[in-house]
Amino acid sequence: MRTLTTTLLVIGGGPAGYVAGIRAAQLGVQTIVVEGEKLGGTCLNIGCIPSKALIHAADEFEKARHWANHSPLGIQVPAATIDIARTVKWKEGIVQRLTGGVGVLLKRAGAQVIEGRATILDGKTVEVHTAQETLRIQCQHLVIASGSIATELPSLPFGGPVISSTEALAPTALPKRLVVVGAGYIGLELGIAYRKLGCEVAVVEMTDRILPTYDEELTRPVLASLKKLGVVLHLRCSVEGLDEGGKALRVRSSNADEFALPCDQVLVAAGRRPRTEGFGLESLHLDIAGRAIKVDDQCRTSMRDVWAIGDVSGEPMLAHRGMAQGEMVAEIIAGHRRRFAPAAIPAICFTDPEVVVAGLSPAQAEEAGLDCIQAAFPFSANGRSMTLESTEGFVRVVARRDNHLIVGWQAVGRAVSELAAAFSQSIEMGARLEDVGGTIHAHPTLGEAVQEAALRALGRALHV
Repeated sequence: MRTLTTTLLVIGGGPAGYVAGIRAAQLGVQTIVVEGEKLGGTCLNIGCIPSKALIHAADEFEKARHWANHSPLGIQVPAATIDIARTVKWKEGIVQRLTGGVGVLLKRAGAQVIEGRATILDGKTVEVHTAQETLRIQCQHLVIASGSIATELPSLPFGGPVISSTEALAPTALPKRLVVVGAGYIGLELGIAYRKLGCEVAVVEMTDRILPTYDEELTRPVLASLKKLGVVLHLRCSVEGLDEGGKALRVRSSNADEFALPCDQVLVAAGRRPRTEGFGLESLHLDIAGRAIKVDDQCRTSMRDVWAIGDVSGEPMLAHRGMAQGEMVAEIIAGHRRRFAPAAIPAICFTDPEVVVAGLSPAQAEEAGLDCIQAAFPFSANGRSMTLESTEGFVRVVARRDNHLIVGWQAVGRAVSELAAAFSQSIEMGARLEDVGGTIHAHPTLGEAVQEAALRALGRALHV
């Protein structure tokens, strides 16, 4: 067996792992990245990127169908059809360009990439099974960036008509009837996309509302959109499994009544869990926090020189969090002084309309013991929203009452995901309401709503 030695060994080539590899190599740290499937991980291959591509295709198809029915813009087109195989091929082309780009970036930085399955022997030794041979790699620092996997329900194991988001993002054909289990962001993003592609969609959710981790005021426009699109919601319901013929999902309501939902496919979107099994992690006996590896504010585990970054280190499971962790760990290993203490990590739901949050909501600020003021500016008073035919939603700011320090932003509306950078930046830089309110925002843009929300909190909004 051939043995390699390196300063840093990264297990996993997703956003957290490949960024750690690139940054470490840039800093002169000898680095090997091991990936068992494809570079880019869940995000680039079966998550963030392909889902947004499918959502975009669904939006464009729904728009074309809208134009076929006498659009107020004066646009008329023949009845629209979609070739889903061609759509998937287009989506795969985007994924391939991005994953190929990751490989180029790692090579350019000087990191070595090994395609193979890693098995941890101890904190300094990993065995890698490639298509050609089995390697043993000795390292000084071991970074675990193994990501996460879709959560499977005992009553609905994956297989046949029961699919995860992975299969939902690469359909060979569109089902006539799709039932989505889970009204979180994954379930609603894909459920809305499939509805816009022409499928009948029903959503089953255990709690009493959609997007249960977000405050109800933010989710109200999304709820209205679901009803307008014809997505059928079954709230406060649990799933019992498929019927004997596999053509209907048995559902139990909160009052214990059971009913069947006819379906051709069932998409289980019950969340994701850290990938901690199947590669010898248990041999390290690391401290665990729930299902995740427990880490400190430098992403150190309970074993010296063993680090955990990205989804495997717990919530929030977001690619941009993992990237930031990977960059930080690489710099610490290179001798820099760093710690992971972001003022805000933005989160986005690419539903229709979109939802974005950064920092504290009004309720979270209150729970933290902060005396805050809040103000919202509606998109119905924003000129750019009107020209986009989308005036639902608002931008909301949360700031301390005593010094006007901004502690949180929330928005719901069309294309508000692009406001996430401004939200996070203002919180990270310690901006106050006066800073945002006094910054000239370009007109006409959705960003004007950010300035107007700050001005409204100061009691001097101009356009509402």
